[in-house]
Amino acid sequence: MKKVLIVVSHPDDEVLGCGGTIAKLVDKKCEVKVLFLSDGESSRLRKENIKKNLYRRNCAIKAMKILGVKNFTFNNFPDNQFDTISLLKISKRIEQEIQKYNPDTILTHHNGDLNIDHQRTSRAVLTACRPKVKNKVKLILFFEILSSSEWNINSKKNFFIPNWYEDITKYLNKKIKAIKCYKKELRKAPHPRSLETIKALSIFRGSSSGVKYAEAFQLGRKI
Repeated sequence: MKKVLIVVSHPDDEVLGCGGTIAKLVDKKCEVKVLFLSDGESSRLRKENIKKNLYRRNCAIKAMKILGVKNFTFNNFPDNQFDTISLLKISKRIEQEIQKYNPDTILTHHNGDLNIDHQRTSRAVLTACRPKVKNKVKLILFFEILSSSEWNINSKKNFFIPNWYEDITKYLNKKIKAIKCYKKELRKAPHPRSLETIKALSIFRGSSSGVKYAEAFQLGRKI
């Protein structure tokens, strides 16, 4: 991984899904950019307050600083309503970013998540990364999101089966510090978006791969 694009539906997904890996990549001098497709907040707000809402954006800016990411872009696709717009529109936005940034690696949502925005984002990334001759994306990895990946009713079609692990033992503290920027999105244990559960998942994924703390991914494509 030399030039990585993280494509997420909402601010906080980047930390929950791969915050430790982001910090690790930055530390290894990889170029990292995060593409936020939605504000992650507007579905909860009255129409007159949507444009005024900058809470999640400000949280993301703080989290990016902690993780060391200087390159990130916000978009305004409708929060929790990605199914109301064409997949083509989302795919074209991602494709535009790929052409501009030229990443060799993309990290994004698993398509089996309960959240519809996550599903559509995952599908849009695959559409934007069609294996054409000039496509420079050589690696696509899908990550899990607590309170979405495990909340779906699992089947062979949508089950998250990790087969790629990143050792984040040195970077878990940064991940925890970054997710604390999204204070309103955190919950008390035993909710999956509690600090205790976030750390517990890192321990579990670490124990599955022989390290202290890890983040798990499912390989989508590797060329």
